[in-house]
Amino acid sequence: MHKKTLFTENKRVMKNRYFKIVSFVFIFLFCLSIIVPIGQIMQLQDGFLASFEDVEYANNSRKFGSFIQAHIDEGEKVVGGQVSRQDEIVFKLFGFLPIKRVGIVLSGKDEFYVGGVPIGLSLATDGAVVVSNDGTSVLKEGDILTEINGQEIESLDDIEGLIENRPEEAEVEYLRKNKKVKALVKTLHDKESGKQRLGLWVKDDVTGIGTLTFVNKNTHRYGALGHPIVESNSGNVVPVCGGNVYSCNLIGITKGKKNSPGELRCLFLQTAKPKGTIENNGKFGINGVLSDTSGLVDENLTAKLGGRLGVKLGTAKIVSTISGIREEYDIEIIKANYQKSANDKSLVFRVKDKRLLDMTGGIVQGMSGSPIIQDGKIIGAVTHVFLNDPTKGYGVYSDWMM
Repeated sequence: MHKKTLFTENKRVMKNRYFKIVSFVFIFLFCLSIIVPIGQIMQLQDGFLASFEDVEYANNSRKFGSFIQAHIDEGEKVVGGQVSRQDEIVFKLFGFLPIKRVGIVLSGKDEFYVGGVPIGLSLATDGAVVVSNDGTSVLKEGDILTEINGQEIESLDDIEGLIENRPEEAEVEYLRKNKKVKALVKTLHDKESGKQRLGLWVKDDVTGIGTLTFVNKNTHRYGALGHPIVESNSGNVVPVCGGNVYSCNLIGITKGKKNSPGELRCLFLQTAKPKGTIENNGKFGINGVLSDTSGLVDENLTAKLGGRLGVKLGTAKIVSTISGIREEYDIEIIKANYQKSANDKSLVFRVKDKRLLDMTGGIVQGMSGSPIIQDGKIIGAVTHVFLNDPTKGYGVYSDWMM
């Protein structure tokens, strides 16, 4: 009898322990399923693209967990007497406890022409790019000279005037690897002109090739490239004070191979009439306004922009004119990063279309900016290729390009 009682008591103790362990695991997982999404939501920044369809998809796919729902709150705000739209996404725990409000750009109202066409880019640099030096200067090829003796350089003509009163040395500020550096540079006396020199050969323009992503149908504001134009020798993001967009002719394709990225070989003439202006060269490409869209867009082909909340893994398309006509090519989105902050490697995709693989081997240089289409929306643009596998590439969300 004693043994039976002891066995029963041990069994009860074991059941209690098992129940406590199961309860602890359940509570832990429950808390985790709430805490992690809340942590992600709290880090969301204002200003990303979203539509009612995107939010519905995010809720249905439980993008923010099983216990958090989101909805769009349309509204207005008054700043300085001016009324402007202030649309927000409201996140609620259990459907009724507000967690956070995030300001959004409500997509779906504007129509955009779909890009895919290579364009020529000529940027006027905000400063002077060092081409070479005579061996006496601390500045290297690719450095971008921005100030001399505390004065900004607006053109190459400024340099001579800014050093004429400093006969022995000048204080310069320049960009190297995207960081500002200050240094004292000895000046040289030019016997022929009788003037002081820095011992540098510089230029104030940079050219390149990229692909047009989208153009607003009403305003003709465009986005292109998906990543910044950089100085080829230093990797400096080129600061611009203006520039132009030109029509571009594709004259050949170098196919991409493993560890050998291919490229589009294109030609454009800066003596031709520009198609538009360049206002900014940022982390997510260039933008400005097109004055002439002929040859760059198909006015019968428009789409809306899609935000990152609505991006799905699986089938998508990229648009390109590398065959001579504007065509869509099949890709598969294999990773869509949850981004709390802006990054130009938002998603990873694989080229599935045999036609594109036969022409280019996958993604090649010059295709950056090619629109990525999913569910009829422009959700982003091609930005980079995997060096060890040209069939795979990165894309940036339309959110960041806007």
